[in-house]
Amino acid sequence: MELPAEKRFLTERTHPLLTKYFMNHDADTMPTELMATYQEEALQEIITHAAEKSPFYREKFQKAGINAKDIQNISDLSKLPFTTKDELRGDPWRFLTCDKKNISIIHVSTGTTGGEPIYVMHTYQDFFLNDLAPGFCKLVPVEEGDIVLNALPYEMSSAGLAFHKSFIHCCSATVLTAGKGGAYSTPEKTVKMMRDLKPTVAITSPSYAVTLAETAAKEGFDLTTLPLKLMWITGEGCSPAFRQRVEKLWGTTANFYYGTLEGGVIGIECNNHAGYHIANSHVIVEIVNPTTGEVLEPLEIGEIVVTCLARFGTPLIRYRTQDLGYIDPEPCDCGTALPRIFLRGRLGDQVRVNNIDFSPFYLEEFLMRQPEVGNWYQFVAQPGNNDVLKIRVELAPGVVPSPALADKLSSKMEFAFGVPCEIVIVPEVPRPRAKTVRVIRSEEETA
Repeated sequence: MELPAEKRFLTERTHPLLTKYFMNHDADTMPTELMATYQEEALQEIITHAAEKSPFYREKFQKAGINAKDIQNISDLSKLPFTTKDELRGDPWRFLTCDKKNISIIHVSTGTTGGEPIYVMHTYQDFFLNDLAPGFCKLVPVEEGDIVLNALPYEMSSAGLAFHKSFIHCCSATVLTAGKGGAYSTPEKTVKMMRDLKPTVAITSPSYAVTLAETAAKEGFDLTTLPLKLMWITGEGCSPAFRQRVEKLWGTTANFYYGTLEGGVIGIECNNHAGYHIANSHVIVEIVNPTTGEVLEPLEIGEIVVTCLARFGTPLIRYRTQDLGYIDPEPCDCGTALPRIFLRGRLGDQVRVNNIDFSPFYLEEFLMRQPEVGNWYQFVAQPGNNDVLKIRVELAPGVVPSPALADKLSSKMEFAFGVPCEIVIVPEVPRPRAKTVRVIRSEEETA
């Protein structure tokens, strides 16, 4: 019997567990009870595999006095030690459970969190077969005939290629390999590509979506004339208010997508814009207290920890992402049974004012509600002086700068979240070539 087109990558080389559960179900429509059974079986499988085949995890489990047989269900995960970014920065080969020759692709971290590079390796089976086996029919409504603008980085980063393979192999779509600001993928060339080929779907980062819109405007091209039915924004966090600006510039719905280089897909937003649906087919997500490591209850904000379920060549167990968020187990009105996760920024990006930590997304939400403020800004964290939040902003087109306007915006921001603010109006905020950094630690970083 011939496989359906969307399941054609399920072969004898796909892990049997994934074939067993996802041959007849997509990840976002699978019954909750069946998904729970899959997760439990997948967890046992990956822990046993890591204990037997991974030198790194075998040693880690032994030091913690853990036997793979001790992990029988998801609640047992808390018995296991965490995996940290610093551990990933060591010898990258020690995570392998296979021969080096079986590694097909290696990605490297962007370096935005500092430290030595992190190399993430995948076997062909993990990258092209296991990762694609649990499809998302409701959350990724892309199909044959769609033309997808992929304006994410292809070089070193996992982002561009990860979506590239999914849109081609899972969705049978046509992909425009625009990239994001590389040696050849300039904003001008990308706008020309959009003008000529008229994509129906787009995916890029929030800040690059604005960069492309600015470039299109300079060239007299209105992005809202494209036949776009949907776009995803990913790679950087942003507030709902910033997302609304992107939607207005592009004339389409923009959904968030949450993933990491190390852990892959973690959450996908539906059109309701009520949190990211957790990709339970690919990961188990825990929320832990960043200080104590204690697992928190639903709706409690903490650090996001992921365990990969579809990756066997280089297992990743209880990985501390350094992202903050909380889980809401209540079902979404969209009909997708997957629980939702809400992001609250990164541990290292929290802005401290008057000894209170604020998520930059929270601050951005109020800033982007001010019509006089443009799309580019920076929060300046001032060492030794956190009594006032300093914000450097560009103004919206046509708005005339003045001290009175700066004072007015400062007052509005202070009223919004209760701490003193100083708005500094600048002619232009530097445009990023890589990920946008919204929080800078000194004025020197603005250069």
